[in-house]
Amino acid sequence: MLSFALTRLAIWLGPRVGIVAVPGGRRRHTRVTSRLGALPLWGGFTGAVLISQWFDVPTLDPNEPKRLIGLLLGGAFIFVVGLVDDKIELPSLPQFIAQAIAAVIAIAFTVFIERFTDPFTRDEVVLPGVIVVAISLLWFMGMTNTVNFLDGVDGLATSVAVVAATVTAIHMLREGQYSVALLPIALAGTLLGFLVFNFPPARIFLGGGALFLGFTLACVGIVAGAKVALLLLVMGLPIADVAWQIFDRTRHGRSPVQGDRGHLHFRLADRGWSARRIVLLYVGVCALFGAAALVTQPPVYKLITLVVLAVAVIITLFLLSNRKDSSTNSHE
Repeated sequence: MLSFALTRLAIWLGPRVGIVAVPGGRRRHTRVTSRLGALPLWGGFTGAVLISQWFDVPTLDPNEPKRLIGLLLGGAFIFVVGLVDDKIELPSLPQFIAQAIAAVIAIAFTVFIERFTDPFTRDEVVLPGVIVVAISLLWFMGMTNTVNFLDGVDGLATSVAVVAATVTAIHMLREGQYSVALLPIALAGTLLGFLVFNFPPARIFLGGGALFLGFTLACVGIVAGAKVALLLLVMGLPIADVAWQIFDRTRHGRSPVQGDRGHLHFRLADRGWSARRIVLLYVGVCALFGAAALVTQPPVYKLITLVVLAVAVIITLFLLSNRKDSSTNSHE
């Protein structure tokens, strides 16, 4: 309800403070649209999380309150950065630095990946301090940029994040982690309130809210007991897409962070797919692999599923890329 109300405010406020997206460029929208999506996402999630602390839900982890502070502080910082980016369009380097700072804030409050289960032996592996920081930074920045790059079609990043939050909540409830399950539940509710206006045809865009959303998903995955493998499966399609784009741009001599229409959702749109059809495809694939993550218990099976998904996406993008190159050469 809070997200719904704040989204209506953001739709009205965006044009008045000059935070809007105008038609043109990679986007194919036809009207000036508010990009103030960071406001309802941050306000809705933060408000719901703070309210949830009044509930008498027992916790299994004494460090949970500390981690919650790290999530909220890091989220507030990246929220402000998102607003600044929406207003003045920060270059890539300042954005990456800001993402790293937000990650360090969370890590300082013990939101980090310290151990994982070996998928082959099922033994618990504890990582040394330096590796913990490096992997945690990679996780935070990787997830943040995956969501940011996914925000290219109306409602796409929001819808996929709803699936990720829902699957994570189900997994936590199943494991008896009731207190931390409130976090993905709050996130899913926030996204649904926003999605009413963000679903195609969108009346508001995520804008800097994509940075906040990616950071929050990364935090929730760790606070839930390092459910990184779970989120990797649910987000496998967009993650594989980002990995391919980095490789493809590099092999063609372009900057990996240079925006283009090479992402799968852009390629599908250029082939005549409607925004709703693209969103439903992504939601279906992410939900399918999310269900597989919930059903599949042995870690090695999750690893195999993740590899199969990544290979399938990369092959698809490779074929689409070559087809586009051939078409361009033929036209020339």
